Amino acid sequence: MDIEAVTTIQSRREYLMNAEELDLRKREVDELNVETFQKAEGRAPKQVLGKDDFLQLLMKQLAYQDPMAPMEDKEFIAQMAQFSSLEQMTAMSEGFSRLSRDFGRIADVISGTEAAAALGKQVQLVDGEAVVQGVVRAVTRGANPQVMVNGTYYDWDQVSAVFE
Repeated sequence: MDIEAVTTIQSRREYLMNAEELDLRKREVDELNVETFQKAEGRAPKQVLGKDDFLQLLMKQLAYQDPMAPMEDKEFIAQMAQFSSLEQMTAMSEGFSRLSRDFGRIADVISGTEAAAALGKQVQLVDGEAVVQGVVRAVTRGANPQVMVNGTYYDWDQVSAVFE
């Protein structure tokens, strides 16, 4: 090893902290975070990081990287790939949520249409232990349609059979 390499290694060791110093810095940072964010803004720490948090961490890491040992290209590319994956998963999750809501609305419409189609027809429904039969005289609309049989409203879900 040449003298320049040894000098570089020694100068880097000057900046390394021992375990006690690391623990002290960690406590200082934790106290500052509690004072700054939790007390001042009433915010609680998050257990899950989002894409904005990821970008902020990446930008801080780039801004405060050691000039003597900058981030490797491979590391940076890997982190950007992770961010891209996170963004895609977030978009997929939002899409699935919208799709789920849409399917719920479609199911409500189908249920209401079925109930309306039973108007004037003979039905059999289960009310607890009792089996009720009669002609549907009225139908309510909405997410949970009801049918009037023999003067009483029943949930459409209770209907077990519809007759001509």
